[in-house]
Amino acid sequence: MYKGIKSLLILSLLSILLVQPATAAAAKTVKIKVTLVSIELVENNHVGNEWYTAAYVNGKEIKKGSTVTLNLKPTESIKLKAYAEEQDKIPDVGTSTASIKASSVSKAVNKALKVTVKENRGRYSGNTADWKFTFKIQK
Repeated sequence: MYKGIKSLLILSLLSILLVQPATAAAAKTVKIKVTLVSIELVENNHVGNEWYTAAYVNGKEIKKGSTVTLNLKPTESIKLKAYAEEQDKIPDVGTSTASIKASSVSKAVNKALKVTVKENRGRYSGNTADWKFTFKIQK
């Protein structure tokens, strides 16, 4: 009798182990393309004339007009970051971030990040410059 129960337990364990890869395959990755469409200075109220800008997708820098392809699980996120820096002796900096679940991407969509840089010194202290970074996200 114990041999019959033991055999049944072994068969049950084997069937569970054989089914496991099928459920792992259900959590497929999604291929998502992110393009940095544009970086534009929307308004500059005496903050500066020389600028450095950068954009990132999941920690990777992306240049204007370039595309990054991501292979993500549906539960993972696309992390966007925009950075603008007015370049002088004491730089003024602004950043903005956004996170989008991979599972929520069903069609091509544009995502804009607004970055505000605030002048920190001088007679224009407190004035701001606004930047707009536009990303295109698609499957």
